[in-house]
Amino acid sequence: MTPILQTKTPLHFLNPNKDALVAEFVGKPLNALRTPAFVVDRAVFADNCKKMHENVRDWGATFRGHLKTHKTIEGTKLQLVSDVGRSSAVIVSTLMEAWGVVQGGLVADGTVKDILYGLPVGLNKLDDLSALQAEMTRYGGTVRIILDHLDQVKFLEEYEMAQEHPKKWSAFIKMNGGQKRAGILPEPVSFKAFMRRVFASPAISVFGFYSHAGNSYGSTSLEQATSYLTGEVRLANDAATMAMEVLAESDNREVHNQPFVLSVGSTPTAFSATMAAKLKMTSVLNGTLELHTGNYTMLDLQQLHTNLICRPQISQKVLATVISYYPGRGSDGQDEAMCDAGGIAMSKDTGRIPGFGEVVGKSWKLGRISQEHGILTQVPPDPESGRTNPTLKIGETIEIVGQHACLIAAAHPWYYIIDSDEGSNKVVDIWVPWKGW
Repeated sequence: MTPILQTKTPLHFLNPNKDALVAEFVGKPLNALRTPAFVVDRAVFADNCKKMHENVRDWGATFRGHLKTHKTIEGTKLQLVSDVGRSSAVIVSTLMEAWGVVQGGLVADGTVKDILYGLPVGLNKLDDLSALQAEMTRYGGTVRIILDHLDQVKFLEEYEMAQEHPKKWSAFIKMNGGQKRAGILPEPVSFKAFMRRVFASPAISVFGFYSHAGNSYGSTSLEQATSYLTGEVRLANDAATMAMEVLAESDNREVHNQPFVLSVGSTPTAFSATMAAKLKMTSVLNGTLELHTGNYTMLDLQQLHTNLICRPQISQKVLATVISYYPGRGSDGQDEAMCDAGGIAMSKDTGRIPGFGEVVGKSWKLGRISQEHGILTQVPPDPESGRTNPTLKIGETIEIVGQHACLIAAAHPWYYIIDSDEGSNKVVDIWVPWKGW
């Protein structure tokens, strides 16, 4: 194998200064902000976190919060601690997020004790992951990785053999339930062969099995989402069952986590993780359940289409300014307008709800976008959603709820925080997300 050069997280070269931003913006009304501006209602965000803790409790699982949507210190605290439940386990999608957790004091104060790096382990990141593990160990915490290929196992072994004090990596085995994003197929012959090799490795301790039903975003009912959740559990449990059969023949039984953790979840399936869903599970579990999810904190049009949430649960929106107006230019002679929130501010993700975003309170949608241009098109009034006002004026500030909160948030350098519980439409805080990889 060609030598793989190790890389480091460029933590010290990124992220604006929160204190300066707070001094500049807290107390300002939303219409005084430069647009596009990403706004989060802290009260709604926190309520979403509390409700997820209720689901986890009722479903009888532990919880691992995914930080990929908000990527902030403040959001992490709300995800992990409420008056209903508490967890200290997280997933990160980047090592910048992991180091942000550490440098933000969330490990030192005990908020986070368990960090899972949520992609199959990058071989050029092992130095960085090792440094992260050392930092976590100082406070009694741990870093876990994801495996889905034997070349990863081989490289981990070679890497650790070169270290003065070799260690074992705590790993989830990622399962592929047909989504074809990452993971191993649960085909008995090949999967058992994979597990024999993993169990024999001096560099790995298997912690559990991980699945993610990304296809559950196509759900349009609680019943459908529950079916996807059941499938996730079945996939992870079948993997654990086969692994136990292999482990029974292994000389390294004692170094692997027992019972295995069966980590499942997506935002739609997490919403369906209720007491009723637990009662529908008939198989004996060869492990303990863990629920992971992330988008639920902010939500968006993709989640609205599942019919598992309602509009007041969406905690994020983008402020934009109407910058031009085009009478009769649209289809059937309807008017169009332009705002300053385009593909960068809103992402180009689409969903089952037409368009790139809904204008709050207005019978308009974000119908077309280019990099910085957002073309607003008229839609029929919808009294049920409150989108009935057909008027737009140049210079007006509008609020847009987009298709995919994770990608929308990723475009913005900081978030303007409001709090509807305080009855204020003014900025009460600034959250600075961890940018980069």
